[in-house]
Amino acid sequence: MDLVQLEIFKAVAEQGSISAAAQLIHRVPSNLTTRIKQLEQDLGVELFIREKSRLRLSPAGWSFLDYARRILDLVQEARLTVAGEEPQGPFSLGSLESTAAVRIPALLAAYNQKHVKVELDLSTGPSGTMIDGVLSGRLAAAFVDGPVLHPSLEGVPVFDEEMVIIAPLGHGPITRGRDVNGESIYAFRANCSYRHHFERWFSEDGAVPGKIHEMESYHGMLACVSAGAGLALMPRSMLDSMPGCGTVSIWQLAQPFRFLQTWLIWRRGTVSRSLTHFVRLLEERQPQATSYERQA
Repeated sequence: MDLVQLEIFKAVAEQGSISAAAQLIHRVPSNLTTRIKQLEQDLGVELFIREKSRLRLSPAGWSFLDYARRILDLVQEARLTVAGEEPQGPFSLGSLESTAAVRIPALLAAYNQKHVKVELDLSTGPSGTMIDGVLSGRLAAAFVDGPVLHPSLEGVPVFDEEMVIIAPLGHGPITRGRDVNGESIYAFRANCSYRHHFERWFSEDGAVPGKIHEMESYHGMLACVSAGAGLALMPRSMLDSMPGCGTVSIWQLAQPFRFLQTWLIWRRGTVSRSLTHFVRLLEERQPQATSYERQA
């Protein structure tokens, strides 16, 4: 087994075909086929399930992919370490949409200015998608709704978010779930932790939401609520940053639902130099980044 075989295996696993992987890493398909067969013979297992022109990872292949990614990441980190103290190379970061829009723009700008050799790439999405990205190795770290209790992950709390319900102007008081039992809500997809939080707020009071309309952005939620079509839950920091926030009524949640904590997470044992410097900069700027204090 050598690094070239691991790189070829990773490319084929992620692309799903020999031809696509060959094009990606600039090798001829026959070379990839031979190398994959040699790797399987060396390991004594089949890494792929072969179906016509497409390959699917076998159970052993999925396990080996995790190790291959970690080995290649460590090799890359070792190369960068001996090349100098300054972090460099790709750094893929994930974030909740609200965190990316409100909390971290200044942090990312400062990081880019300080570490010009780092290729920072930001992806946004619900917590579930970001956690999957970190676990798979696609993301080096991610800002998610926490705490995250997973044996393969570790992280630090970074921001407290005050969550508020928005409703159409003129809506009656909202103090508990039963006040809006059966009303339609706007939320992200099912793997969104904020959506789960909203649904728990209903259920803890013996209430249920009506129709759940899945949206792709907070701006879309705000527009629909402003038009009188339902309710939404969002961080107050996000709401305050959007034009049109005055076109809805805002209702504060009671404890323990009022505050949620955003964490920065990464895969245990895979802290790169780029991530170390990012966490250090975040800790230096955290007092300025957190604008909403916890209140009793």
